[in-house]
Amino acid sequence: MSSAAAVSSSDSSRSPSAELLNRFSQPDAGGHFGEYGGVYVPETLMTALQELEATYLAAREEPEFQAELAHHLAEFAGRPTELYYASRLTEHCGGAKIYFKREDLLHTGAHKINNALGQALLARRMGKQRIIAETGAGQHGTATAAVCAKFGLECVIYMGAHDMERQALNVFRMRLMGAEVRGVEAGQKTLKEAVNEAMRDWVTNVRNTHYILGTAYGSHPYPMMVRDFHRVIGREAREQVLAREGRLPDELVACVGGGSNAIGLFFDFLEDPQIAMIGVEAGGLGIRRGEHAARFASGRLGVLQGCKTYLLQDEEGQIEGTHSVSAGLDYAAVGPEHAFYRERGRIQFTYATDDEVLDAFQLCSRLEGIIPALESSHALAHGIKRARELGPDKLLVINLSGRGDKDVEQVAAILRERADRSA
Repeated sequence: MSSAAAVSSSDSSRSPSAELLNRFSQPDAGGHFGEYGGVYVPETLMTALQELEATYLAAREEPEFQAELAHHLAEFAGRPTELYYASRLTEHCGGAKIYFKREDLLHTGAHKINNALGQALLARRMGKQRIIAETGAGQHGTATAAVCAKFGLECVIYMGAHDMERQALNVFRMRLMGAEVRGVEAGQKTLKEAVNEAMRDWVTNVRNTHYILGTAYGSHPYPMMVRDFHRVIGREAREQVLAREGRLPDELVACVGGGSNAIGLFFDFLEDPQIAMIGVEAGGLGIRRGEHAARFASGRLGVLQGCKTYLLQDEEGQIEGTHSVSAGLDYAAVGPEHAFYRERGRIQFTYATDDEVLDAFQLCSRLEGIIPALESSHALAHGIKRARELGPDKLLVINLSGRGDKDVEQVAAILRERADRSA
């Protein structure tokens, strides 16, 4: 990593993509970022993963593939997304100037469409006409359903039964676009169990099925590939903040479940050491067993659902229960590339509690007229704290990874319960 303490605005405009991709953060041949990552799957899936890796690596180098993806990202998804100056929130906090990277403006309502489009194009190249996916908050499932409808692909989405209840709107949206949504009744009935069922389906139907995994997690090449499809977030943000402010930001903040929106924002800033990057996990009800999903706060190194990383497990290696007000962040493990950068000290991690998230959700809605997803509200909660701590000469970019339409009924119910208890 560069030892320079700062860069001039003229130097800041360089795109580090090619050098960065090849020198700094390519996984090794086994798919490891340092000791994290790898391939931990049944033998049945090895051929499919090798085929996917070969197809992706070839497509990544082809101008035709990149042009086709860029076309769909613009025409179908709605890129580029805006870099929005949150003037009233900035004034309210009384510190750093706050910008939102508006991934919530994308078709289907979140950043997930970037990766879903990329993987759907790869599935067509491999001749796979059946698509499966997992989803927690429903945003990845909705994006997958949308791209399958667009390209005429069969679509099956696995979703925990508990998540289906709190994200009923997204369940209807997926079904409206032709997807079959299969509820999962096992365990906590949330994202981990949905991934389990998707993996079982893939093992059974590997010849004709591609699994569009929704975050920067799982066996190689998924963490690398999903990251690359989301790098458009950071590339755009870099160009936009330079155009608006003539310099790079001081801090970047994003929520972290598996970590796709965060790595998408952070990646093209990694070699700018003067920029702080903070990933915000789900603090839930507090850092007590079964009441949160902050893997870096109390997790340990282990293997879950395809890769080696930090995860929530007990002394005997059993996966612990998780909790978050956000259905998209209550997952027991974190993407391996995030663990790698944390170990190197390049990305910092913290968490926001449910109460802090709900406060940020309401504050952003009231001051900016933008209703953020509960996932994004984790980043907002910490970003608001940091803006108050930083001076007015500082720039803070918060990744608004998704919109909150899907969450309003759940939040309304929670606020009614609070009001009843205080009455």
